[in-house]
Amino acid sequence: MSVGLLAVVDDILSAALKASAKSAGVVIDDAAVTPQYVQGITPARELPVVLKITLGSLANKFLIIIPVALLLTAFAPWVLPFLLIIGGTYLCFEGAEKVLEWFGLHHGHADEGARNENKLVWGAVRTDLILSTEIMLISLSNLDAGLGIWMTLAILAVIALLMTGIVYGAVALLVKIDDIGLKMAKNESRRVRHTGARIVRSMPAVFRVISVVGTVAMLWVGGHLLLANLGEVGIVFFSDLLHGIHDLLAPAGAVIAWIGETFVSAVAGLAVGLIVVGVVLLIGRMLGKKPSFTEGGESPVKAAAQH
Repeated sequence: MSVGLLAVVDDILSAALKASAKSAGVVIDDAAVTPQYVQGITPARELPVVLKITLGSLANKFLIIIPVALLLTAFAPWVLPFLLIIGGTYLCFEGAEKVLEWFGLHHGHADEGARNENKLVWGAVRTDLILSTEIMLISLSNLDAGLGIWMTLAILAVIALLMTGIVYGAVALLVKIDDIGLKMAKNESRRVRHTGARIVRSMPAVFRVISVVGTVAMLWVGGHLLLANLGEVGIVFFSDLLHGIHDLLAPAGAVIAWIGETFVSAVAGLAVGLIVVGVVLLIGRMLGKKPSFTEGGESPVKAAAQH
């Protein structure tokens, strides 16, 4: 490989790492949200389902997000905030519906049998589309000005592959770690057996925590997308509120300021999500239908508890 080509590759990798750094929070959210969709299915199908979702995520990034983002950035950048508002509203809706399930309020899924694999995959891919859109748009906004179209495309491609590998590698490890624990529990070493047994016993609690974190992540990211992008389209009250809370708490430290801003975003996301759930139920009642919100059949929280 020539020195010139190596230099170009190094520039692409450096720019990709720099541009994607600010999207780390969304990456964590994505990794926390996705395991909810995998829980409750047959253990033998867990990794194949993760693979399907991974391929769907790559399709989202390479076939939809990157081409559309580049086109809109070039010809209609004013559309991007509206798309993010729509995506944020959908995340708020999903998060609010899961919160309602925590309190025993289920909507239109009387049969809580085995989860439908195709439905849960499509549900996960739809959620990934929104989270991946934010990851890629944040990364795009942090690229240096003046890059050519092909360099920009190459950097975004590296970011897409890197983020997808991190998120779904973590998801695959999470959903199979109990199997690792079972194998360790059969080891000849007493210490290894005890460690494996502790891993297996702890997994139901771990997945319940993941389910809660994933739901909160949906509400936080969805709420933040709404509040921030409403400011981009001229409704600045909500974005000013976020900035004001951040500035108010900044003297207490960056972590406290982030927690405060995140809390407000999550509360706003829950409020908007509950409104959307109510609207959907009302429209369904007017049309004589009872909408089913749970992807794939069984609620992820119940599935996690049964894992």
